[in-house]
Amino acid sequence: MQFDSTVQWIRSDLQAALLLVGLTALVAVALVALRGWLKRFAAARKGAGTWLVIGCELIGRTSMWFIVVLAARLVIRFMPVPHGVAATVHFLFVIAVTLQGAIWLRTLIVDLVEQRAAGAGAHGSNLGSAVNIVRLLVSVVVFSVATILVLDNLGVNVTGLVAGLGVGGIAIGLAAQGIFSDLFAALSIIFDRPFRVGDVITYDGKEGPVTGTVEEIGLKSTRIRALTGELRIIGNAMLLEQELTNYAGRSVYRQKLSIGVTYQTPADLADHIPELMETEVERGGYRFVRAAFVGFGASSLDYELEFEVETVDGLEAQRGFQQVALAIFRAFNERGIDFAYPTQINFTAAPDGKPVMPWPEREAAE
Repeated sequence: MQFDSTVQWIRSDLQAALLLVGLTALVAVALVALRGWLKRFAAARKGAGTWLVIGCELIGRTSMWFIVVLAARLVIRFMPVPHGVAATVHFLFVIAVTLQGAIWLRTLIVDLVEQRAAGAGAHGSNLGSAVNIVRLLVSVVVFSVATILVLDNLGVNVTGLVAGLGVGGIAIGLAAQGIFSDLFAALSIIFDRPFRVGDVITYDGKEGPVTGTVEEIGLKSTRIRALTGELRIIGNAMLLEQELTNYAGRSVYRQKLSIGVTYQTPADLADHIPELMETEVERGGYRFVRAAFVGFGASSLDYELEFEVETVDGLEAQRGFQQVALAIFRAFNERGIDFAYPTQINFTAAPDGKPVMPWPEREAAE
């Protein structure tokens, strides 16, 4: 009915119809020019990551058909036209806004996911598959909602369709909850970035803590090359459910060395052991933290030393630990300080409980 009235108006008042078309074309040209300027503005500031730049990029991807419908909508607000023409333009505008809004939303979500995936080191890994699946799921959800809105504006009863989609979604979610759990865990890795490809991490395995290098972040699992050489494969959801230690960006390694010396060590010499440890640490060029006597052990006087090695390389930190430990070993040997080791003394007792010497007593010389 509205379409018929629009055709009749064009036939009866061709001049007004041509004016409407001309004004719509002028506004559309202005909007296209604005779109081009915003696109250049966003390109000049590409990588800034601000919401202004993101918004300009989205507007720069506006479809031409939406611009034309928007221009017509703007023109009829200031130009008297029959009710049927206005209703037709309004109807087309609602559909155009719905579809263009779905395109904008899909583009925004997918771009954000892809940017975060690139920052998480997704190149060359199966994490790109997760991004593709996210792109597909977002497209299906967004355009399904847009289609329902368009059908609703056309007067179609969409209640049954919405109910069917809801039941179907719940059934699919229950059937594939394990897969979706790992998929969303992969998305958490993309956005939260607890680790990236190449990072060294520690997590709790079945046999105890496991330390290794992240080689690949996949759609369902993460592959970690353990320090012992084997490849560990663990589900993304299971990995994120536990506490992780990430050594990426570490510039300081704090080393701790425990030392025990014998009880036969002279008290004055034992008192200077912390000072001796500090001297050897500073001689090696490392940062001394503390050294102190910590207690009487079962067979040793116990000391603890802590110092820091400024490096990003774990192997270099281990070499620093070795250098300090061997320097202290040489210094102790030079001063006659003996390292303690577990010892035990057995006493033989007589029937009355008194200790009996393990060697025979000698009679005093006459």
